[in-house]
Amino acid sequence: MNPTVKLQTQTFNNVPTLPDSYVWSTTPSESPCLHSIDEKQVPPVVDIGDPSAFSLVRDACEKWGVFQAINHGIPLSLFQETEFEARRLFSLPTEQKQLVARLPEGFTGYGLVRISRNFPKLMWSECFGMIGSPVEHASQLWPQDHAKFWYMRKLVAVMLRSLGLTNEQDTKWFEPKNESDRAKCFLQLNSYPVCPDPDRAMGLAPHTDSSLFTLLYQGGINGLQVYDDGVGWVDVQPVEGALVVNVGDLMHIVSNGRFKSVLHRVVVNNTRHRISTAFFYLPPWDAKVSPLKKLVEFDHLPMYRQVTWKEYVETKSKDLSKALDSIRI
Repeated sequence: MNPTVKLQTQTFNNVPTLPDSYVWSTTPSESPCLHSIDEKQVPPVVDIGDPSAFSLVRDACEKWGVFQAINHGIPLSLFQETEFEARRLFSLPTEQKQLVARLPEGFTGYGLVRISRNFPKLMWSECFGMIGSPVEHASQLWPQDHAKFWYMRKLVAVMLRSLGLTNEQDTKWFEPKNESDRAKCFLQLNSYPVCPDPDRAMGLAPHTDSSLFTLLYQGGINGLQVYDDGVGWVDVQPVEGALVVNVGDLMHIVSNGRFKSVLHRVVVNNTRHRISTAFFYLPPWDAKVSPLKKLVEFDHLPMYRQVTWKEYVETKSKDLSKALDSIRI
């Protein structure tokens, strides 16, 4: 049994004050949740059915590294059902959740978010991870209605086409070598319980995703923030039926820095239990990652050296902030 998991899950049960191990700031001026922004400067909402969707996605990824997708074809009811099941899971007794506790170096199961080991303080959150394809996940949750999750591939296509990648050869590096190597999606259910002192706590510490990109359903409750140079931390206000699309490190690398790997975090509140669902799109473990020749402009050299996906993930697990710099040419 993982003692860290046990400590954390017990802490969430009707705690009147924030334990010291979860305190990220000691004075209001140091609060991780305080920020000042121009409310007009927010990540865009993109209608995937719009004829100009490709250019809108490209602009959003270059400026923000994030956008909210609407009219993506996935029924809202499916995400609502996922949230309902996630709330059931996280409301289980601690002892029962620990039966599927994630191993310290593992990806699947119940526990702390994987980046927790990179920070001195604990985060006010818990998660449950599964590896497979989004369709495999959906078929387990909705045996009669999982086919609609193939619409997620539509978002994949929009992202790649916005970069000018339009044929199979362009994305061959991202495809598995055989049918047994199709575990290209990591599904994570996130729980951010009601917090007694949210201004001094952190739901999810600042970081970038290692994935090609991440699809996130927010569940209608504020919490996600992205960082923009010159502006600061910006709230990504939930839009009904929308999926938040985050550019990850992998997309940043293959686009030769053209698409921004977005720095983001999650803050908590003292009134509502927030649940989110994230799909991280990943390449095969042995995939060789580098800027694609088609995306390196004639007057620019590649910014990053080639690295296997496994090597990059292992490097980032040791130092979240320096992984990209470590492979920069």
